[in-house]
Amino acid sequence: METADQELEPRRRGGPFRFFGEVRAEARKVTWATRQEVTVSTIMVIIFGVIAAIFFFLVDSVLRMLMAILLNSLG
Repeated sequence: METADQELEPRRRGGPFRFFGEVRAEARKVTWATRQEVTVSTIMVIIFGVIAAIFFFLVDSVLRMLMAILLNSLG
């Protein structure tokens, strides 16, 4: 448990060598994806992107048609 004196004390700086050493140590803990996982994820992103593009195209087309009908009936 920290005391009030320790809370007021500024943190010590470790310098760039300590920082990069800690970054390297943390990078070793990372579980990297395999090539197959990355490939499957990429394909899924592309497929869902295409599906979203088609969906928004259809919604836009329907709304454009409805607005054209509405504006033609009013004017």
